[in-house]
Amino acid sequence: MNKGKFITFEGIDGAGKSTHIAYVAGLLRARGMDVVVTREPGGTALGEKLRDLLLHEPMHLETEALLMFAARREHLAQVIEPALACGRWVISDRFTDASFAYQGGGRKLSLEKLAVLENWVHPHLQPDLTLLFDVPLEVARARLDAARAPDKFEQEKADFFAATREVYLARAKQFPQRFRLVDSTQSIEKIQKELEELLSSI
Repeated sequence: MNKGKFITFEGIDGAGKSTHIAYVAGLLRARGMDVVVTREPGGTALGEKLRDLLLHEPMHLETEALLMFAARREHLAQVIEPALACGRWVISDRFTDASFAYQGGGRKLSLEKLAVLENWVHPHLQPDLTLLFDVPLEVARARLDAARAPDKFEQEKADFFAATREVYLARAKQFPQRFRLVDSTQSIEKIQKELEELLSSI
């Protein structure tokens, strides 16, 4: 049996990535793929409990990072790794790149510490494709202001998101073999066409 593929969606809050997850899942299912759609933090019963704490409770930044990776370890063990092993495709709304961007870039936690956690929690697994939805900060902020009540990350100030975006873009340059940058200021129709083309490459 062929091993499945792992696709992650990344971007700062307000970048518009979540709009396109269902579309990509639908494209893959139309091609006959068995698709699992999941998210981080979350994806499991324990992960969703941790998500509620992470998005709403104040905590030390290292506690935040450790809980993110604890939720991720459970997510990998219960959802991602079993699905890939039996040939299913996994689409995750965020993965470890988000920890580097948010806890590393936004919160200023040492990237070296995050690399240690990454190497401990999933030393050999990386996404086959990471779609990084990128927008200027003012566009992301306008989208957030029009959305639901913000969580603690969405309430952060512009400098937090500028640093988060900077690390995301640095990760894309560091790992060009798996990252694809999507200009999320385009129309939904243009983005969907671009996504169709990108999916044909994996």
